Amino acid sequence: MKKYFGLTSALFLAACANHQPLTQETLLYVNAETKECTGVGPMICLQVKTPEAQQWQLFYQDINGFTYEPGFHYQLQVKKEAVNNPAADASSVKYSLIKIISKLPTK
Repeated sequence: MKKYFGLTSALFLAACANHQPLTQETLLYVNAETKECTGVGPMICLQVKTPEAQQWQLFYQDINGFTYEPGFHYQLQVKKEAVNNPAADASSVKYSLIKIISKLPTK
């Protein structure tokens, strides 16, 4: 029984050590152009990257509170929140705008 308790405790602590916070703030760069993409069906996606990323990636969801205007590069501070029990076709992460750090027109 003591072995079982010790193993269970070790697994629990290991899981907690790797657990991501439910909410975190991050920077997102948004490209001045959107791209056609396919999620549940055909749609238009933002192109985004983080400070760590080198290449633009398609962003298949909305950023709550953010209204995109084509022709501008954005730097956004956003809140990332884990979504408990998301729908089968929905993201497990929700993004919300904290503030627009910069909005620069393309040249």
